[in-house]
Amino acid sequence: MKKRERKIFVLDTSVILYDHSAIENFQEHDVAIPIQVLEELDTFKKGNDTINFEAREFIRHLDGVGHNDLLTDWVPLNGPTKGKFKVVAKHDLNGVDATKVFQDGKNDHQIINAALTLQRQHKDRKVVLVSKDVALRLKAKSLNILAEDYLTGKVRDLGRNLFTGLTVEENTDDAVVEDLFIQGSVDVKKLAQEPQGNHFFILRSGKKNVLAKYDPRTNTVTRVEKQAVFGITPKNAEQALAISALMDPEIRLVTMQGAAGTGKTLLALACAMEQRRDYRQIFITRPVVPLSNKDIGYLPGDIQSKMDPYMQPIWDNLKLIRSNFEKNDSTLKRIDEMVENEKITVSPLAYIRGRSLSNIFFIVDEAQNLTPLEVKTVISRAGEGTKIVFTGDVHQIDTPYLDSESNGLSYLIDKAKGDPLFAHITLSKGERSALANLANERL
Repeated sequence: MKKRERKIFVLDTSVILYDHSAIENFQEHDVAIPIQVLEELDTFKKGNDTINFEAREFIRHLDGVGHNDLLTDWVPLNGPTKGKFKVVAKHDLNGVDATKVFQDGKNDHQIINAALTLQRQHKDRKVVLVSKDVALRLKAKSLNILAEDYLTGKVRDLGRNLFTGLTVEENTDDAVVEDLFIQGSVDVKKLAQEPQGNHFFILRSGKKNVLAKYDPRTNTVTRVEKQAVFGITPKNAEQALAISALMDPEIRLVTMQGAAGTGKTLLALACAMEQRRDYRQIFITRPVVPLSNKDIGYLPGDIQSKMDPYMQPIWDNLKLIRSNFEKNDSTLKRIDEMVENEKITVSPLAYIRGRSLSNIFFIVDEAQNLTPLEVKTVISRAGEGTKIVFTGDVHQIDTPYLDSESNGLSYLIDKAKGDPLFAHITLSKGERSALANLANERL
């Protein structure tokens, strides 16, 4: 077997802030970081956000690399199959200088110069700049530097392979459909293929359709009946299947993926309120992604005033649920009491640090704006009796260094599929309005 060529990968700051262990993920290849990356990480090390945690962890990790060796020399990474590591502190340029080409000495261009330096010093090896910044990759390529995205944590070929959680089976055996209607369940062996996890089905036979779910605990396929939850009635088959997952106490982790207006947040909130007696608290959160990536500090008012614009979509869903009840209905008073007594709590995701998530129905909205590490952090906080629901649209990313393949929601769906504690459903049909559907389908 031909021995693989050892490459040199140059990592920029965006990669480290995405994954603090990135330098360990390039197998036998060598890894370098420009000294400007350390400078930028130093500005990120203070704070409570995930990027601050990543910066601190990388700095601690780097402190243990090479022990007493100089990091400006190639030092071995931990592990017999790993390559070497160095910090590029000085540039050795001969001709092309990114700071002159782009007429700016900012760190991005200094990082490109570090890659150019390694290219000149190691003419017999491929040097690849790794960045989650698309603009930086394009600039590097314009100067004949190989550049690529950081692939660890990405869900490849998303358009073809992202798990939908639902199979539509045409021409199902008439006897299977009849048994589901009459008996409520059938042996899984009667289906065309054996599913995994809590998989959903739309089984069609002639003019008859039946909704069904595979139960891995009993190895049977059971009929799913449409049910209303806290005044909300499912408007299509996908919503009915989503409700069955949200209401199943044996399923502790649920993801719902779909475009705006498909009912993801509304269904999660309604199902949580329907099961309010089974949980100590209903906690709804979403990551704060400020407009134009500005920090929320520039907004006027106290912290609650700053957060209200980001949390308002959740309150809008709660208002929609309230609108399904008459003014004299005691349920309205019960909802207000739940909010007043913090039985229902709406808060930014950053505020859960240090909190105990025991016996909580936990809803994370806009989860596509989370990194895989942030998703893992949320789930790892789950205590006994907690159910966690992630909702989002992997095609609507609001953060600069995530995309449809590298965000935490895609990563979770891909990695958790098939687990008996997990269920996923992709909602494809918009139910907000005909106008909203036009926007999703044609614009």
